Amino acid sequence: MADLLRKPKGTRGKVHDLTPEDAGWSYVGFGLYRLEPGNVAEEPTGDREAILVLVEGKAQITAAGQDWGVMGERMDVFEKTPPHCLYVPNGSDWRAVATTPCTLAVCTAPGKGNFAAQRLGPEGISLTPRGQGANTRHINNIAMEAREVADSLLVTEVFTPAGNWSSYPSHRHDEDDFPRMTYLEETYYHRLNPAQGFGVQRVYTEDGSLDETMAVKNHDLVLVPRGHHPCGAPYGYEMYYLNVMAGPLRKWRFANDPDHDWIWQRDNKA
Repeated sequence: MADLLRKPKGTRGKVHDLTPEDAGWSYVGFGLYRLEPGNVAEEPTGDREAILVLVEGKAQITAAGQDWGVMGERMDVFEKTPPHCLYVPNGSDWRAVATTPCTLAVCTAPGKGNFAAQRLGPEGISLTPRGQGANTRHINNIAMEAREVADSLLVTEVFTPAGNWSSYPSHRHDEDDFPRMTYLEETYYHRLNPAQGFGVQRVYTEDGSLDETMAVKNHDLVLVPRGHHPCGAPYGYEMYYLNVMAGPLRKWRFANDPDHDWIWQRDNKA
C-alpha cells in the first residue's frame, strides 16, 4: 500500500512536517502547527518559498525582516471567510507567536527570489462556487495561477458541503506536457465538521498501478504523487481541504479520467 495518508503527530506543536524527501518527490512541502496562546513557531525558508495560511486563530507574524502585526480573523475554519495569508520568499525566515488558539499551515516549494514578502489575504480572496448539484463546492483561491505572487506554489482552499463530491470529475496532472497538462505534486490537508466525521479520498491511475481509497479524518494529510484524486463528504459532515501544488511550471493544466469526462462535458456545455 502506498504511504499516501499521513496522520497528525499529536494535537499540539508541529503535527505535520512533510518534506519532498519524505514524500519521495521533488517540489511540495507541507507543515502544520497547532498552537496555544504564547506558543511560537519559527523557521528559515532556505532555498524554498513559503505561504503561511492562518487556517484558524490569530498570531503575531514577523517575516523577511518585517513586522506584519497580528494576522488571522476566523476562529473556526468553517466560518468560510477569506483566510489571512503571507508569502515569504526563499532566503529569509518567519516567526509566529499565537495570540489565540491557532492552526497555521506552512506551504513550501522551491523559490527563485522573484517575489518579495507580501500579504495574500484576506484581500483579493473571495469565496467562489464551482460545480453543480452534488458536485458543488466553494473555493478560496489563495495563490492560484491567475495571481502572480509566487515562483512555484499554487495554494487554494475548498469547502465541500455534506453529501457532495469534490476534485471531481476525477482528474490528473502528472505529466510535464504543457499546454496539454502540467506536472504538479499535490497535498490535501483535511478538516471535517463536525470534527468527529470522516471523508473519503481515492488516488488512482487509469492503468490501476496505483489505486488507494482512504478514509480521511480531521487534520489528516493526503499525498497525490500522480493519478486522479476525487474526494467525497458523507451526509452530515462538511469537508474542508487546503490544497498545495507545485511542479516545474506554475500552471494548472489537467486531464479528466476518460471514464468520467462525460460528466464534465455535460456540466460545461455552453
